[in-house]
Amino acid sequence: MPRPMLEIVGLEKKFGDTQVLRNIDLRVREGELVFVIGPSGSGKSTMLRCCNRLEEPTSGAILIDGMDIVGCNTRALNRMRLKVGMVFQGFHLYSHMNAVRNVMLAQVKALGRSRDEARERALEMLDRVGLRHRAEAMPSELSGGQQQRVAIARALALDPKVMLFDEPTSALDPELVGSVLAVMKDLKASGMTMLVVSHEMGFAREAADRVVFMDGGVVVEEGAPEAIFSNPQAERTRAFLARVRG
Repeated sequence: MPRPMLEIVGLEKKFGDTQVLRNIDLRVREGELVFVIGPSGSGKSTMLRCCNRLEEPTSGAILIDGMDIVGCNTRALNRMRLKVGMVFQGFHLYSHMNAVRNVMLAQVKALGRSRDEARERALEMLDRVGLRHRAEAMPSELSGGQQQRVAIARALALDPKVMLFDEPTSALDPELVGSVLAVMKDLKASGMTMLVVSHEMGFAREAADRVVFMDGGVVVEEGAPEAIFSNPQAERTRAFLARVRG
């Protein structure tokens, strides 16, 4: 069995007196796509942001490729962050830079690649997400789906070991969602390790290796997509799925 590429052990997170995450244990094996579902406010995005310490865990351990990033020093943390690509709901592209320069920037700053190396890698990654032909386009000239695919290319250009997706399609018009999901499906096929928070239930059922249901800051249950969607064991899971199915 492949080893865990991402391992969350006993993760707790408090904001003041409010406990948002309670004793989260979750393992994502190398090459696995794990999908996290649950109601708004259940702690899904906070858990994801703890995985590269955009949020500081209150307690617990988070291991990336075997190394605990909780409590490590800044230099070690910055090295580990390069192994964790993150794609957000918002695209966070630099509006004054074209697509290829957006994908180049972190390579030059964080990895020390030359501009020529960074551009070659950026064009490869734009090609991978189907946008090489828009390499010189400014973000304002791209649709929301195209901007999100540029953001994915930017993360991939740093050669991450694991990709985190936080509601990557929720800001998109419905007709643009498919292009982003297609890229994620290609990543899965290529063996990328992925932890995805999303409401795209059809995609979860089709593409995920495991589905995790969170509610109230805890993992309520997890299992194969067919088991979670067709035969959930927990009442909270059944109630949530009944609501989202309308």
